[in-house]
Amino acid sequence: GKVVVAYTDNGNGNTPTAVVGTVNASDNSITFGTPVVIESGVNSGYVNATYDSDSQKVVIAYSDANVSGKGRAIIGTVSGTSISFGTAVEFENGSTVDISIAYDTGAQRFVIAYRDSSNSGYGTAIVGSVSGTTLVLSESATVFESASTYETAMAFDANAGKLLIAYRDQGNSNYGTAIVATPSLYSISFGSAAVFESALSQYMSAAYDSDAQKVVISYMDDGNSNYGTSIVATISGTSVSFGTAAGFESA
Repeated sequence: GKVVVAYTDNGNGNTPTAVVGTVNASDNSITFGTPVVIESGVNSGYVNATYDSDSQKVVIAYSDANVSGKGRAIIGTVSGTSISFGTAVEFENGSTVDISIAYDTGAQRFVIAYRDSSNSGYGTAIVGSVSGTTLVLSESATVFESASTYETAMAFDANAGKLLIAYRDQGNSNYGTAIVATPSLYSISFGSAAVFESALSQYMSAAYDSDAQKVVISYMDDGNSNYGTSIVATISGTSVSFGTAAGFESA
């Protein structure tokens, strides 16, 4: 019954940090506990988090600039207004940027998607699970886009039982692109990538609307004066189709 915010604390040596928030529905306010360093000695970037509803844990992924930007992940356990952490594990030995993470309740697995700068910037994903306070990762990651891939964003579509990864495909004119991901025990497969915006698309985010049972992707549309734009994605099997994009900010 809490919310966790994970971030890089520039005021404390760029350490990855998390804080627990408590929402008061009676007056629409939020209060926070004391921030906790996720892993000391780390110069973090691209911090992203997801909630594992089966183990009731938070999984946080980030990169560490102190060790060539290697990708790391850790489990957080909320107690009251505080959070504690297990031991971090390395999910990518090379430079890892543009990290996103989401939890698939059907497969009971989380997926981390990222740009693998040590492998030509390819879009890459890895599957993991939670065991107590320990992370268990698949033996190897899987490439979902064999081209330079930026700004991944991911959401789990509970109706379709699939994950959707949105990203900027530099190998295809930086178009906004998305792909359906299906994790299994310790591997992941992908459908065919589909373009949702035939123009430079940046600053992706993705969220699932449980009422409409659709994923909404939001982004900056360079093809339309850099306006803030959103589009609805509909997953069918391992394919994805899109509605008509709509601007939410004409600036």
